[in-house]
Amino acid sequence: MTHAHHHHTDHQAQGHAHSASLPALRLALILTLGYALVEAVAGWWSGSLALVADAGHMITDAASLGLAGLAAWLMVRPPSPRHSYGLEHAESLAALINATAMLVVVVLIAAAAWSRFQTPRAIDGLTVSAVAVVGLAINLVVTWVLARGEPDLNVRGALLHVMGDALGSVAAIVSGLVIWTTGWTPSDLLLSLLICGLILSSSVSLLSESLHTLLDGVPGALSLETVGMALARVPGVTEVHDLHVWSLSSRRVALSAHIRVLDLLGWPATLEGLCRAARALRIEHVTLQPEPIAQPVRWSARPSVHTGHAVHQHPRP
Repeated sequence: MTHAHHHHTDHQAQGHAHSASLPALRLALILTLGYALVEAVAGWWSGSLALVADAGHMITDAASLGLAGLAAWLMVRPPSPRHSYGLEHAESLAALINATAMLVVVVLIAAAAWSRFQTPRAIDGLTVSAVAVVGLAINLVVTWVLARGEPDLNVRGALLHVMGDALGSVAAIVSGLVIWTTGWTPSDLLLSLLICGLILSSSVSLLSESLHTLLDGVPGALSLETVGMALARVPGVTEVHDLHVWSLSSRRVALSAHIRVLDLLGWPATLEGLCRAARALRIEHVTLQPEPIAQPVRWSARPSVHTGHAVHQHPRP
């Protein structure tokens, strides 16, 4: 079995990138969590479910930022005898926990909205709007902080949540103004459900992506057939089989395959060509096993690729 020889350097580069995102995540966490607590108290005092819902959304975002920071810290730890790939899946595990927590928040807010619909109560619209305006400003500052960090899965996910927070703050501002000027309190419930929809949409997307990664799914930007044919076109290769492609993290993709070759003596040159083909597809962690052909076969210019389902051979006539 032959293992590509540039993985340690790549792991160090990924570690530096993830550690560089820690300060931005830490500052964003402090700002988000601090104001979420202020907003929750103001929502309880003013009687606004929209404000409480937005505070709940900000708290889930703070949890997301905290988990992202923890995952970024774990991901810079080197491989060990117990974890030979390192702890790069911590990123996806954090996203899974965060998405599940957000779904729980959606259920709680929706239940509170139904209860409030059955027993309406007075709402201080002016307080709601004033607090939400400050919340919107905090969200914009957090967005600016995160945008200056490394654009990895943690930071992109955090940015998605913060933008959802900003929309939630806008909804709370509108709700407070409507109640203050017209006294129409159902607007608070409707906008609370709108915030639930924002949380639900981002949660389902995050949950799907994290599960796909944890189950070693093929990254969305790649297809197994495309990768297999790119490897099969390398000179000296007659067949690619037992091909597997999966994500170690949002920045690092791994590949393993068995490569049937015409001549094992030419394997070093063939290996270099295979690694170049993989790097062209942004696959850096490559493990390949060369195999001699069992018997002489005349192949066309397009060798066969086996991805685990079928072998397609193209013999010359």
